[in-house]
Amino acid sequence: MLNHVQMEGLSPDVFENIGMLMDDHPNSSEPCQSTVARSTLSEHEFLCHCCYEILVNPTTLNCGHNFCRHCLARWWESSHKNECPECREKWEGFPKVNILLRDAVDKLFSDVVERRRAEIQADPKISRILVAFQRYGNSLGRSRPNKHKGAGFFFSGVLTALTCVAVMLLVYHWSSGEEEQHDMLIRKPVSRWTAEEVLSWMESLGSWAQLYKGPFQQENVNGRLLLMLGDEDFSKPPYNIENPAHRRAVLAELDRVKALGVKPPQNLWEYKAVNAGKSLFLLYAFKSSPRLTLFYLYVFDYSETFLPFLHTCCPAFTRSVESVESSLPLDMQHEPSWRQWAEFLVKYLLLPYQLIAEFAWDWLAIHYWTSRFIIVNAMLLSVLEGCALWRLWTGARIRTLPSRMWSHLWKILSQGFAFALLWPFVPQFVCNCLFYWALYFSPIINIDLVVQQLMHPETQA
Repeated sequence: MLNHVQMEGLSPDVFENIGMLMDDHPNSSEPCQSTVARSTLSEHEFLCHCCYEILVNPTTLNCGHNFCRHCLARWWESSHKNECPECREKWEGFPKVNILLRDAVDKLFSDVVERRRAEIQADPKISRILVAFQRYGNSLGRSRPNKHKGAGFFFSGVLTALTCVAVMLLVYHWSSGEEEQHDMLIRKPVSRWTAEEVLSWMESLGSWAQLYKGPFQQENVNGRLLLMLGDEDFSKPPYNIENPAHRRAVLAELDRVKALGVKPPQNLWEYKAVNAGKSLFLLYAFKSSPRLTLFYLYVFDYSETFLPFLHTCCPAFTRSVESVESSLPLDMQHEPSWRQWAEFLVKYLLLPYQLIAEFAWDWLAIHYWTSRFIIVNAMLLSVLEGCALWRLWTGARIRTLPSRMWSHLWKILSQGFAFALLWPFVPQFVCNCLFYWALYFSPIINIDLVVQQLMHPETQA
């Protein structure tokens, strides 16, 4: 039986004659009622308001108007609007074929309908449009399935909670002034350090350095006196650093201080304070193209950034968690062994985001929550990269890979060039906002992207 929308698309006389037609019985001794129906119905009653010919696969919209399905598909492709071609009222959901009206038209005008269907099937352009229209309808059906409503609400709550956590971390970091606490030592010449600043420098060496703070405090060692101390001084009273590993660690860090003239950056916030522009560039570049970024560091920043990164992700030895020396600063400037290079290249080609996660894991004791955000983001980006490669392979678009790689390379180079030009003119407050957005809010956005990829992979193609 026709519903109220379908009934609005037909006049009362047409609806009555269709009913007579559908009640026709072949074995009845009465005169054929289909003949009566044909005599009282004209083709004008069943014309499509787009092509003005007999309806083929008539599709009824919410407003009650009927159109050939291929005419509606053509209108949708040309206008990119979900609205009636006649009255411009938007339709809801996805229009379906009016089965009762289709059967009636097929019986009343079988010859004309068969001829029109043959013409439609012979036109490849119409076939393509119909396939695209149906694919669009399938994507609408998958985008709002009932069985995923609960999952959608669940992940919405998770994202809201993670956003609140990120905001709280951001407010805590700004309110605590952690960056400002380290700015003084990494910018102030060591010869002008006070005794309190020397003790702060000792604390930054590690938990083991707490054992030797007392003598430095008693002797009131300032920066100028610190520069005069050597191996023999540390091994004798009043300092008494008898552990050779601890003494080597202090001397190695003191040599770096003497070479730089200031305290070298030893955590993320100190590195950001010294290299504000480069830290923001690396944060966004690692997220969008880790392989090109590592290659950039290898070519232009080998000793300062690339070597410490490689030694951290691919160490030359296995560090024991319980060993005191595991917390000592390593010599990050010596050339990696061939085993380290082999391990690095395998991860570089196959799992570049794992390198970032391993680097963040190594700083877990210093940056507790920040390292966890980076690790989660690296895992999410690995999933997104895997989904993109899977779509590229299964979508028979592997031939377009060279052009896509070139397009991606050009995009990265142009963005890097634009960043280099605009960076000196961007206010520091804006750079800080971009830095914390990429650090704390990008994982939350990527969680939503991963959920969409896994729940609706076809719609992301």
